[in-house]
Amino acid sequence: MDTSIRALVLHGPKDLRIETRSLPPPAATELQIAIRSTGLCGSDLHYYNHGRNGDIIVKEPLALGHESAGEVVAVGKEAGGFEVGDKVALEVGLPCEECESCNKGRYNLCKSMRFRSSAKIFPHFQGTLQERINHPSKWCYKLPGSMSYDEGAVLEPLGVATHAARRAQIPMKAKVLVFGAGAVGLLCAYMAKEAGASTVVIADIDQGRVDFATKNGFADHGYVVSTKRGQSIEEKLAIAKETASSISQIAATTGKTMAEVDVVFECTGVESCVQAAIYITKPGGRVMLVGMGTPIQTLPLSAAALREVDLCGVFRYVNTYGPGIELLSKRGSKTPNPRTLITHRFHGLQNAQNAFEMAARTIDEEGKLVLKVVIEMDSKT
Repeated sequence: MDTSIRALVLHGPKDLRIETRSLPPPAATELQIAIRSTGLCGSDLHYYNHGRNGDIIVKEPLALGHESAGEVVAVGKEAGGFEVGDKVALEVGLPCEECESCNKGRYNLCKSMRFRSSAKIFPHFQGTLQERINHPSKWCYKLPGSMSYDEGAVLEPLGVATHAARRAQIPMKAKVLVFGAGAVGLLCAYMAKEAGASTVVIADIDQGRVDFATKNGFADHGYVVSTKRGQSIEEKLAIAKETASSISQIAATTGKTMAEVDVVFECTGVESCVQAAIYITKPGGRVMLVGMGTPIQTLPLSAAALREVDLCGVFRYVNTYGPGIELLSKRGSKTPNPRTLITHRFHGLQNAQNAFEMAARTIDEEGKLVLKVVIEMDSKT
């Protein structure tokens, strides 16, 4: 028998509606999951504010949300290993599992990927801001009893940072720079420390975010990036060099200055930051392109090519949920707590519009920092 559920559906820019939908029982290999916590992502905000994310346009009503955890409320007859009442985190991208990328283990690059809340395919794959969804058990990960639903939702952005850190191949005692102190940037800093980096510096235009990163142990030092922008390419590159030079003078844990760094996680997508990242990376180092920003940029490629600085793309994640659960479960008292990234919580779909408006801000009405906003639901909402 079908179940009547409510869903938060985007019909156009800033046009969110709560609608009633009919959900069938889970298929044999599926779980039916009551969504309990969903974090709002930058792509959600792009869809909400503009009805599009870059060149990807919403073409039909779309439920947003993909950073989610929930409670199993029904189990398909072939979905072994799960019981009603289990807490699970959801990996919401479903690859074809047949193409070359999938067969090589790089399923994040599958051209036929169906990703919840993305309008890339049509019909769109509906997101997780619904009271319940059916999802393949293969892509559900059981959470330990000590882990909250909010922490389960954080596993999705943590997966991006984990994948970036893997591709970065961070040397032990490396010096690492992170551009962008949003949720993903902070988690990249976190993963750099987990990988054994000796010094992590985080840079952002927002003093509040930089202070948060250093006070909560995500980074050893912070740097506030100037908002000065040049007009000509020569002026822009000169400013990027100034930024790189200033950061290079920050003291490292060795007692010396940072100088050039081994790895840069570029989490803004801003042209000036990518330029500065190339300049500050040491010969043979890596710039990890994590941020999705300006699609066409002018970069000092000779400064990269002549010093064999690798520019590495990062797209979503591969096989990160299991390690993420283990990492958060065993987190020591002296390591940063990714759960602190959640600064604002809104309860129920009826408050979702306020949640989206808050997620677009850097500080709230009381002057408090806004980082990660989540929408929480229980059986009564």
